[in-house]
Amino acid sequence: MTDIHAIRSRRVVTPEGVRAATVLLRDGLIESIAAYNDLPSGRRVYDAGESVVMPGLVDTHVHINEPGRTDWEGFETATRAAAAGGVTTLIDMPLNSIPATTTAEALEAKRAAARKKCWVNVGFWGGIVPGNAGELRALHHAGAFGFKCFLVPSGVPEFANVTEDDLRAAMPILSALDAPLLVHSELPEPIESANAKLGKADPRKYKTWLSSRPSEAETKAVELMIRLAREFGTRVHIVHLSSDRSVALIRRAKKEGLRITAETCPHYLFFSARAIPDRRTEFKCAPPIRDSQNNKSLWAALERGTIDFVVSDHSPSPPEMKCLKTGDFFKAWGGISSLQLGLPAIWTKMKQGKDSLMHLARWMSAGPARLAGLEKHKGALAAGYDADIVVWSPQKRFTVRPKMLQHRHKLTPYLNQSLRGVVEATFLRGEMIYDRGRFGGAAGGTLLRRGEH
Repeated sequence: MTDIHAIRSRRVVTPEGVRAATVLLRDGLIESIAAYNDLPSGRRVYDAGESVVMPGLVDTHVHINEPGRTDWEGFETATRAAAAGGVTTLIDMPLNSIPATTTAEALEAKRAAARKKCWVNVGFWGGIVPGNAGELRALHHAGAFGFKCFLVPSGVPEFANVTEDDLRAAMPILSALDAPLLVHSELPEPIESANAKLGKADPRKYKTWLSSRPSEAETKAVELMIRLAREFGTRVHIVHLSSDRSVALIRRAKKEGLRITAETCPHYLFFSARAIPDRRTEFKCAPPIRDSQNNKSLWAALERGTIDFVVSDHSPSPPEMKCLKTGDFFKAWGGISSLQLGLPAIWTKMKQGKDSLMHLARWMSAGPARLAGLEKHKGALAAGYDADIVVWSPQKRFTVRPKMLQHRHKLTPYLNQSLRGVVEATFLRGEMIYDRGRFGGAAGGTLLRRGEH
């Protein structure tokens, strides 16, 4: 790794605005944001020129799958992909690993598996499954940043979905801990009803998959979570919001003063259903990618602040689990691999204006940091914050090719897409860990615990 004492650019994204500045670094922290020509004498300076200097991205929705399913993705490959994409902190989801992170012992097993493998900072969500309400305090005390649950089957047997009764057991505990509850918000009944109507519809057609996961499943789930948030006062976060029909519900809940937040993902903002060919199961995710009007509505909700931020929901699997040969959407694993590509995917599709860089930093750095309780240390370029920084060129374009991807498996719906925004360098605590396709030194990311700096 290369130790840098200052980073300067004509475009430094600070909480106060974008300006020419020099970011002065000391002992892994940002010492100050100085004038552009205020360079430290005799010390190493990284001159970014016209490239953007921005707080490192914080991705709070990543499935790494180690231990137990490391052949899907592991800490080393996932965090290399993160570094190459400008992500300096990620929070790992509690499922797809074996054991799932539903006890304090399982959290320590996860941390043991991650030790000395992480190129960026990594924290962990705990999980809520039927019957583990008694484990939540210990998990929180052990450093879990909050808790994730599914309202529909998750796809893996170790992480069962919860019912309203399970939530009623867990939510008073989470309220007392002031811990966020992250919810995969789809209810089974509308999905079961939709599938009953499909009959012998071709499972290789994307339209069939889309019809099988109606937006009603999401809106009914969001309505349930709003009602429970009102009753228990719990912090509720809706993950991977996919439907514009849920937006008005969340807007009203926020106006009411409920502690509701929501995220969406690059794939819901970048792709639309009509552009997805049949049999192309690399596009399968749940909830599904919907139509172009829905896409536009999600962008509008993000710009208004109803949707708080954007994170990847990186959920990889071995290519054979995507059933590429048969093209069967119902048998294929549901998940999009995109951890390395979030920044350019969003930048390519977002409206360009004078505040675009500020919006991007809020959506992909500050917002996720706030959900995880890291907003005093990460997600901003300001004095006293960790020197986790990404340098990237907003003008440069590239075509996504397998050889450039650091994920364990290279299958992604972004292959061959032309994207705008090239990550040039990534800094972790002031040390350059990624430089134009090259990694420096050894994996030096910190394993984070809630409440510790």
